[in-house]
Amino acid sequence: MKITAKTLAPLAVVAAFGLGTVAPHAQTPAQKIGFVDVAKLLAAHPNDKDIKAIQAKADTELSALDKQVKAIDAKGTAATAAEKQQRETLVKTIQSKAADYDKQIEPKITAVEKSVDTAVSAVAKSNGYSVVMDKSVAANGLVIYADPATEITDAALKAIKP
Repeated sequence: MKITAKTLAPLAVVAAFGLGTVAPHAQTPAQKIGFVDVAKLLAAHPNDKDIKAIQAKADTELSALDKQVKAIDAKGTAATAAEKQQRETLVKTIQSKAADYDKQIEPKITAVEKSVDTAVSAVAKSNGYSVVMDKSVAANGLVIYADPATEITDAALKAIKP
């Protein structure tokens, strides 16, 4: 029986596929996965109070203006031309003030997020974690069970720097 390239080709493909699927699994080390409560870390940051203060101020000011707009809207077609003009002015004021508050708060949020990311990364690296997931995201069906020992939120809290 003579073995030709035609008969060896399918056998070679199957053998290569089989070796390709076995070899990577034999060489891959186990990955350590951790979980953090990101909301808890963000809320515990020292600068979170500043963010919440700006948000509260914005909510108070903008909700008062929004009530005025809704009062005019409630009149519907019975609103006078002056009230319609006032409504347009109020809407522009709301948009302008909202943009101002966004400009105030955005750099603070970015700094807090960066600080939390740095703390989580430092704890993960020092404890040999390959992957760290947000606990709330994982709890929404992504992860069914996680050993409580994989929770690194408290360690990350200690590592947060303003």
